[in-house]
Amino acid sequence: MPIIHGGRMLEVELALAKVLECALPLAPETVPLMASLGRVLASDVSSPEDLPPFDNSAMDGFALPLRGMAAAADSEFEVLGEQAAGDAAQDLHVACEIMTGARLPAGLDAVVPVEQTAVLSRDAAGRPLRIRVGSQVRAGQHVRRSGEDITRGERVLSAGCRIGPTQLMLLAGLGVAQLSLRPQPRVALFCTGRELVDDPAHPLASGQIRNNNAPYLRARIVAAGAELIAYRTVPDDVGIFVAELRAALAAGAQVLISTGAVSMGRYDFVPDALRELGAQIVFHKVRMRPGKPILFARLPSGQLYFGLPGNPASSAVGLRFFVEPLLRVLLGLPQERPLLLPLAEAARKSAGFKSFQKARVEIYPDARLQVRLLPGQESFKVRPLTQANAWAALPEDAEALSAGSRVEVYAPDHWGWPWATAESA
Repeated sequence: MPIIHGGRMLEVELALAKVLECALPLAPETVPLMASLGRVLASDVSSPEDLPPFDNSAMDGFALPLRGMAAAADSEFEVLGEQAAGDAAQDLHVACEIMTGARLPAGLDAVVPVEQTAVLSRDAAGRPLRIRVGSQVRAGQHVRRSGEDITRGERVLSAGCRIGPTQLMLLAGLGVAQLSLRPQPRVALFCTGRELVDDPAHPLASGQIRNNNAPYLRARIVAAGAELIAYRTVPDDVGIFVAELRAALAAGAQVLISTGAVSMGRYDFVPDALRELGAQIVFHKVRMRPGKPILFARLPSGQLYFGLPGNPASSAVGLRFFVEPLLRVLLGLPQERPLLLPLAEAARKSAGFKSFQKARVEIYPDARLQVRLLPGQESFKVRPLTQANAWAALPEDAEALSAGSRVEVYAPDHWGWPWATAESA
């Protein structure tokens, strides 16, 4: 099992480049619209029809035949019949009662709201026969034109768009029944360590700890756009671990992730397990903190393997800055561009390591953004992760940064902030 870069620690950027060059976007698949939530478009979507599909009323009121002109206040109109939402097209040249969303009859070109009219006469059933308008009415008033929102053939969503509730609303309104989407990468997760207890209700024995990595990573993997096809907590046993890896590969896992057992301790057996599987270790250790012992390997059939350190912040950094960028490639997405924001306060770090720190993006009184590093950057501390709304990446060669220094800032997950665009960097 050769190690491509031997024992040399790689810079973060080089290590990430090695990860990304191992993957290509997954081949598209066709998926029904209502099964597409959270998925990523593989190709552009153009509208098959106009939206709205026909001219319709924006108000409950009366549709009038103005013939492109305007009607003065106190103008009177004869009223014939009505047009409700769902009624078929009519060809009228006399005013009619109309409801919100109803198709505008041919020959009528304005709508006056019911509250701006006076009914002068009604039939025996109480339907209006003649009205007077209370103010001037312009042609086109309160009319929603066909195609005013979207025209047939117009591109409405671009490849790489993630389908959310508003995209579902749009596509359903256009009659789009199915989409070409990127498949969800199939991921298997393994937490290693005989000390781990998965069940939060189970009392701890001496030397045991609760497995808080598992629920975090499981949730984040799914939130990142992948399908979690297997999860296991396994003891410090190479044979058991290899058997679990083989089972995940047989189930179709494309990306395998483990936590723990990648450092230099006596029970750090992941490299031995990979050797037994015939994997090629691309790198082991990266010049970053937390998460320095991260391991990345390529299995004989092309599956990719990440060995993340076991401390919670180390696992979180490995997932966010190595696994999620790989998932973006598989999903056909471009790589992220961080925001560059000023530090709220001066900071110090160890030179020679890129430092990913738990942080908060805050707003200055003048509405500018800044980033504040949180206390508790040690890799075993979990509470600061609950307080953070961002990651700040401090450069490798820096040891002291003054307040106001601009640093790279990333959203908690690779989907980014709703308000941030590429132009924000």
